[in-house]
Amino acid sequence: MIYDRFQEESIDYINQGCSVIVSAPTGAGKTAIAEYVINNSIQNNLGVIYTAPIKALSNQKFRDFYQQFGDNIGILTGDVSINPQAPVLIMTTEIFRNKVLDEPESLQMYSWIIFDEVHYIDNPERGTVWEESLIFLPKHMKLLALSATIPNINELASWIESIHHKPVKTVIEEKRPVPLHFFFQSSNEIVDKIDKVRRGKFARPNKMNTLINYLRQKEGLPCIYFVFGRRRAEDLAQELQSFNFLNGKERAEITDLYNSLCERFDLKHERSAQNMYPLIQQGIAYHHAGMLPTLKEVIERLFTSRLLKVIFTTETFALGINMPSRSVCLDELRKFYGHYVRNLKTRDFYQMAGRAGRRGIDKEGFVYCRLNLNRINFDEAKRVIYGRAEQVRSQFNTSYATILNLYEKHKEELFKIYPLSLHYFQSHKNHQREALRLMEAKLNLLKEWGYIDKGALTKKGQFAKNVYGYELILAELYDQNILEQLDEFGLGIIASAAVFEPRKNQRVTSLSKTGHKVKNACEEIYELIKHREQKYKIYPFSKQPYFHLSSSMEGWLRGTNFDKILQFTDTDEGEVVRYFRMAIQILREIMDAKVCSPGLKEKIKEVVRVTNRDVIDAEKQLREA
Repeated sequence: MIYDRFQEESIDYINQGCSVIVSAPTGAGKTAIAEYVINNSIQNNLGVIYTAPIKALSNQKFRDFYQQFGDNIGILTGDVSINPQAPVLIMTTEIFRNKVLDEPESLQMYSWIIFDEVHYIDNPERGTVWEESLIFLPKHMKLLALSATIPNINELASWIESIHHKPVKTVIEEKRPVPLHFFFQSSNEIVDKIDKVRRGKFARPNKMNTLINYLRQKEGLPCIYFVFGRRRAEDLAQELQSFNFLNGKERAEITDLYNSLCERFDLKHERSAQNMYPLIQQGIAYHHAGMLPTLKEVIERLFTSRLLKVIFTTETFALGINMPSRSVCLDELRKFYGHYVRNLKTRDFYQMAGRAGRRGIDKEGFVYCRLNLNRINFDEAKRVIYGRAEQVRSQFNTSYATILNLYEKHKEELFKIYPLSLHYFQSHKNHQREALRLMEAKLNLLKEWGYIDKGALTKKGQFAKNVYGYELILAELYDQNILEQLDEFGLGIIASAAVFEPRKNQRVTSLSKTGHKVKNACEEIYELIKHREQKYKIYPFSKQPYFHLSSSMEGWLRGTNFDKILQFTDTDEGEVVRYFRMAIQILREIMDAKVCSPGLKEKIKEVVRVTNRDVIDAEKQLREA
């Protein structure tokens, strides 16, 4: 294989036995470096762990690598466990972090860890997982970290070197193999330079037909059209239904392929798959997190077949999933970040824009930005597109489970861990003091509330150290013997409520007697948790349980079919699948706690067995792929 300059440089460092961090644009070919490590390790009987930020990406990597390396590949994501003793094991970063803290001895056979999308370390919700994984990385493991463009890559490498005392090499590639050419739709005109955009007060609305006709005329298909809302993706796809992008032969091919994939993934009778059918026949589709995972996979396969010409999708499609196209359109340059809508980060913009231009097929990629200067001012639009990518900043915020695991091993010495963090490395004294105060506050709360007593974890503490993210609510339910007393339905309701996060204006449907009983117990406990966290000035507060899926979960545990249980909630079907899979994962974590009684284990085993069927069974989807 002929490698590019940056790939060659990375491989040279790897051959010298160094850890490496690679920063290169989306679509530049970072995966080839990971494949080299995997191939080399297999030949030398060495183990490799490959971590990805989201399960969809873990699943895709499993499929891709399995085609190349066969039974050398396994996957472990909490709701999937296939070939878990394989020399090359793909997992989510959360699973790796848990292993590093709970059972580091299980990592003895692995010589390499590959962190895909390592810039996720500055994700506000989950970045701390990457940081903890890097802090506690076993000494015998070498590191390959892959990232989209990050300006402070050398700072990241210096931090890792400072805590592990071994060289970490950086490789930077700024050039894309397929250059990007930008176009702008504003006031319903399309121009090829941002300075040609009209900046008058009375702008005409941008029309979809104008943009799509322009794309066709310039041979800009296939196209990925990024939007920042699920309904918007569906609405725009429907709006385009009058267009037909396929000739007779292509139409027959895509119809056959869609029907056979729907047959294989058991989607023939799903309403959502039937609704998509007329769009597919025109070469159009949409793709977002609210869809059934199996239907999303069907759409991804249609896209790689090159028969789909326009796909409307949310930004998760940009995250590492290898689906390039000739053109990318961005619906706007603003999106919802956690709590409010703001202008796109330059890095996020290029994560999406970087999907334009297929290596070995296109000489250049085309990026179309739809500008509404009433929503974003001209200078800000220029900054998003032509600015420097943002630096990666630490989001360190240690969980209760992490503190319990560290306390078990290091007792009061655990505070010596904080100076090893990227947060400490990057922060001023005030921020360092506040981070340390938060750790101390969490430890004090755990001591006061009986998770730690006389320098050791109590039974409640042993339980809580297993359930990352939901420690206090579940441990209190355990401690008060509520979990023990619940039947299978109550346990299913608890698990789905613990993980569920409602979208704006969602409603809770009426609850059964069991649902009410569980909800009341949880609300009482949550008030106590909140009160204690306020007292210790701990923020953000522990996650509250929400009971929007209780009726659906009860129905599912009674054997009701999937279509029927959707009537009990206004949650999108893909989200229901995702939350049920997360509920299975949390139930397995409870079952793995050493203090979990045999009776509770048996009940949980039954809940997992009954829940993990049909469309919820993630493993079945992967095996059938």
